[in-house]
Amino acid sequence: GRRTDIRFDAVRLPRPMQVTYPRSPDELLAHWEEGNCFLVVHNKRGDIVGFLDAQFEPWQTLLWVSNLVIDKDYRRQGYGSVLLEAGKQWAIEQSLTRIMFEAQTKNHPLISFAQKHGFKFCGYNERYYANGDIALFFAKSI
Repeated sequence: GRRTDIRFDAVRLPRPMQVTYPRSPDELLAHWEEGNCFLVVHNKRGDIVGFLDAQFEPWQTLLWVSNLVIDKDYRRQGYGSVLLEAGKQWAIEQSLTRIMFEAQTKNHPLISFAQKHGFKFCGYNERYYANGDIALFFAKSI
């Protein structure tokens, strides 16, 4: 058998790059109205600082995280970890065994977050997003 190892190397770009979120506000609203699992985190003043929404695939025993977003002023303060843990606990209550999500190749913060939380790279799609961006897929057993 052949073995393939994949390694991600962070490369500094010659100039700053603006990465746009791959889903519009209208797409997010339509997705939420479908009745998927939806979690919100608030800070002490009651401001919404981020959200995670996901749907479960019972036949795959999988929680698919569609969106994990933290306001830029609140990043690197643990809110993403709190949301992920809440999603994980919800998944365990539903007897799910894995969590999975996708990330744009340009989304270094999310890729680093995934690795920090024990997610493993499990695939990619070269034309996943409407804007032509490549998606990387990450999964973790729970």
